Amino acid sequence: MAALTARRAPVASTSRAPIVQVENHFQPHYPHRLNFYDKAPHFDVTLEQFESYALNRLRILAEIESSFMRNRSHDDLRTIINTQQKKYLPLNSNTAVNIDHDEERKRDHVSHFVLRLAFCRSEELRRRFIKAEGTLFKVRWETDDSKERVEWLRSRDFGWIEVSEQEKSELEPLLKACTPPAFLKNFESERYYKVPWTRVPDLVEKRRAVLRAGTAYVAGREQFSIVFQQFQADLEKALEMTARALPRLDEDRLTPILDHLAQGFTLGISSEYSSAPENGESITADMIDDLARKHFPLCMRMLHSNLREDSHLKHQGRLQYGLFLKIIGLSIEEALAFWKQAFSKKINDEKFRKEYEYNIKHSYGLVGKMANYPARSCQTILTTFLPGTNESHGCPYRQYSEDNLRTALQKTWGMSGQDLQEVMGSVKTQHFHVACTRVFELTHGVKKGEGLGGGESVNHPNAYAQKSREMEKAKSEAVASAVRSGGDDAMNID
Repeated sequence: MAALTARRAPVASTSRAPIVQVENHFQPHYPHRLNFYDKAPHFDVTLEQFESYALNRLRILAEIESSFMRNRSHDDLRTIINTQQKKYLPLNSNTAVNIDHDEERKRDHVSHFVLRLAFCRSEELRRRFIKAEGTLFKVRWETDDSKERVEWLRSRDFGWIEVSEQEKSELEPLLKACTPPAFLKNFESERYYKVPWTRVPDLVEKRRAVLRAGTAYVAGREQFSIVFQQFQADLEKALEMTARALPRLDEDRLTPILDHLAQGFTLGISSEYSSAPENGESITADMIDDLARKHFPLCMRMLHSNLREDSHLKHQGRLQYGLFLKIIGLSIEEALAFWKQAFSKKINDEKFRKEYEYNIKHSYGLVGKMANYPARSCQTILTTFLPGTNESHGCPYRQYSEDNLRTALQKTWGMSGQDLQEVMGSVKTQHFHVACTRVFELTHGVKKGEGLGGGESVNHPNAYAQKSREMEKAKSEAVASAVRSGGDDAMNID
């Protein structure tokens, strides 16, 4: 099976964490950065590594999927992928110094096979996984060290046959006809390869290969097309094999992890926010109205609006909004003041103390299990505690009807025309985090495709609010700096 198979760890294992193990145990060695993933990993990983490696890779693939939906150019997509890779799954060339190359490539190897388990379970998931993985492979090919790439190609058998000089001479007129003018000057030194035409249908379609008796003659500069088609074909077969073998996977602990990973493309993947911002900025209860108007994403703005209109939120709404406020810097004292004032039109102080105060303290980890509960991510909001009748939590991009969502976007930000249609288009294809990201760009004067910075999409309400506040702070500091500079100039002129 072209995927990880899981067993419980042997008693002699040196790790105390649960182990995902395959047959033999040895330290892997990876001489090349590029990988076709045609050999399953044969070493132990803990369940924590199993999940964390896969989540980091999924963050990159989810951003690739988001880029497709946002029609980013290939250059923009490559920049975003490289940025995400450096952050979540670095993969340096052999020339990089002070780097544990084998450890980096081990994480890459394991994460790919874990996601095979998660995405093999339906034809739609397989198709999307192949497309995203293919794009990641293409970017890695383009950014790979040229010498290392040649060494990797030589280490594998791609089934191509190099065209002899005699045959090249015989076909010269046809080969030149398929050569773009910019490359004609290098024709004499160019190498050509023969493969069955079915392996390069894209080149045949674009008339960039000579077709003769079922054989395609491909220039060396077009080698990637052969490699890429092989990568996709091999991965498709491997996913189908994994799908057939998956029911025999005897490991209940992995099922929730795989289910969680399979949701990642559409919903976005993020780290949970479990503590207040490190800069120590705190907010008070009387600041929240202004913050909501300027910085909150639609889900939190709607909760705030409903709270102000109804002087109440049901339990899940209070949890979703309360944990969000906690993380942006609302202390327990200010939280109690905020909720007491918000409920004051319907609930007196005694009832608030008896029925609501304990739950607020519980969410701050002060009573009960004393746990530091994280704010809910977009994925959690979209997949758990779905709202029922008269409940206002959840994600408006998913839960609202088309008419209600249009009204909310128009009323909240005055959105209309092409901008509104673009957001609604992402909603219709169920890419809710793409819609939210585009709203952020439109309402913050951010270039399309830039997202929260570096092309990163919104995947957490607190990430949205944090970036919005950072942008406002940066603008304020720039204005203050300009004023100071103007004052100094004025003093010099005088």
